[in-house]
Amino acid sequence: MGHGYSSAVGIYFASNVAVARALWKGSISFGLVNIPVELHVAVRDHRPRFRMLHAKDRSPVNFQRVCAREGRPVAWADLVKGYEYAKGQFVVLTKEDFQAAAVEKTHRVDIIDFVSAAEIDDRFFETPYYLVPSKSGEHAYALLREAMRETNRVGIAKFIIRDAQHLAAVEVIDDMLAVTLLRFADELVDTAQFSLPSGKGLRPAELDMAKALVQNLATDWKPEKYTDEYRDNLMRIIQAKAKGKKITLEPAAEPRQAEVIDLMERLRRSLAQKGPKDREAAPAARHLKAGSATRKPKKGRAA
Repeated sequence: MGHGYSSAVGIYFASNVAVARALWKGSISFGLVNIPVELHVAVRDHRPRFRMLHAKDRSPVNFQRVCAREGRPVAWADLVKGYEYAKGQFVVLTKEDFQAAAVEKTHRVDIIDFVSAAEIDDRFFETPYYLVPSKSGEHAYALLREAMRETNRVGIAKFIIRDAQHLAAVEVIDDMLAVTLLRFADELVDTAQFSLPSGKGLRPAELDMAKALVQNLATDWKPEKYTDEYRDNLMRIIQAKAKGKKITLEPAAEPRQAEVIDLMERLRRSLAQKGPKDREAAPAARHLKAGSATRKPKKGRAA
């Protein structure tokens, strides 16, 4: 990881002590400019959490760490970390081993390169965070943000979180600078192992019909329109049972693909659906729209 400021931009984090709702407090270094910022979470998990209970008396069940050979519980003090390099064969790593492997802890995120936003494959993106300016850093923060917006560039960086090195992207999203953890290239599964169909054998009439269907379902990206129906249904059941009530939910209708065999006929039936309002009410249409969205159109906000 480079540490020079002549060719890199650094984001410094002083500590991981939470202040208000900030995860980190530090600064962005843009050339010779120091921009104080705070790091905030950008996503929330609303899915319900469950505990394992004893069915007889509904008491929580505690899980123990049991030795596979002796069949007895093992105390935390007696645990070590091992890497299974072959079936049943382990290498034990000590605290010193992990310290020796660790890269320098600088509490800094260094932007190594600025790349075109459209060039980053969606598969690389993981967890996003927000970078919010501190009171003394608003002007410099806006300067960096607008420079990245007008050049349509994303900063590629490396930094340390919980002793592990991460790749990251610093992006402009609306008026926010966001830093998103990225996967390394060797973490992606190579698509060459899959047998994929060629587009040469497609009939023009089929392609025209499919394109018409895509255009028929085309609309503006409104993420609030797509909801987690399973989570919502589960919470309705939980809330009803907590009040001693029973709720009956209407079962979802599963599409029967055997009803239509011919692809052209299936496309014709899809096109026969009415306007956008009717499509929004159709779960199948919502699913197609949600699944077809990519990250690259979103980058247009930074253009």
